[in-house]
Amino acid sequence: CNTEIQRTVAASSGGILMAQERAKEQHRMQLWKNRVQLIKQARMCMSQKMYTQAAAAYEKYIKIMEIVFECKKGELKPELFKESARHTELTVVASVYWDLLRIYDMNERYADRQSICAKQLASFIRYTPIYSDIIRRAEIFQRSAKNPAIIKQFLKMSSESRPRCFIATAAFESAYSPEVLQLRQFRDQVLKKHTLGRAFVYYYYKLSPRIACALD
Repeated sequence: CNTEIQRTVAASSGGILMAQERAKEQHRMQLWKNRVQLIKQARMCMSQKMYTQAAAAYEKYIKIMEIVFECKKGELKPELFKESARHTELTVVASVYWDLLRIYDMNERYADRQSICAKQLASFIRYTPIYSDIIRRAEIFQRSAKNPAIIKQFLKMSSESRPRCFIATAAFESAYSPEVLQLRQFRDQVLKKHTLGRAFVYYYYKLSPRIACALD
């Protein structure tokens, strides 16, 4: 009798756990769908210079990403977006951190948050096609920023963390492996000296970050 009761309880507990897991997964899926509306809302607020509301929407978006990928606050990483269906989200995340970086610069009280955004942005843009654009805009923004030291810190981290040969670096696991150095030399001494070669290099850096992320 006791054995039968234990089996019944175990089966019931297992069913409850499965139901809870299904509900949890459904909740994550719903949050993933809701993220689009948050981004639209935030960007509309940015266009209307409603920066407080934009920051709130962006922070909710980041929170959704942390819940979906089950990571702690401030620990969102590019490696979590390896699935091909989520590669394009890397660019969205980077653009969110870029906007937050500028919003938090408006008030010195948010220097800590701005510093976190700088660190996160530096880690994400290496896998996106907006790398060069963000770097250029950050260099201009640094001149008028209230916290130029944080922007300078971001630029330094971005330069240090970005592998110059995305796919090769991911494949050989080092930016300084002999194979990567040979490819880099071929790029500079052969490809960049011809029109077609320069076009190839341009599209390589535009398209390869997603492939490199999958390889990583």
